[in-house]
Amino acid sequence: MSFRLLYLFMVRVFSWLVVLGRSQASKDAEIMVLRHEVMVLRRQVARPRLDWADRFAGNLGVRARLDHPEPDLRPRVTLPTRHR
Repeated sequence: MSFRLLYLFMVRVFSWLVVLGRSQASKDAEIMVLRHEVMVLRRQVARPRLDWADRFAGNLGVRARLDHPEPDLRPRVTLPTRHR
């Protein structure tokens, strides 16, 4: 267990040293590549299509919440006022 922790710590330290040794241009290039990867992955993921059963179940949850709201559990603190 302690050997694994030491190993993970050393890997992290060496990766920081590698990043510190890079030029600003290579860091900017890596950021551009990662942004491009994120854009490509976002295009590949399609939004789920909801059918009538999903919409009906969602409406039931909203109606149940409106019919039975949660009680307010905050303490009610009232400060004494001075009357003149």
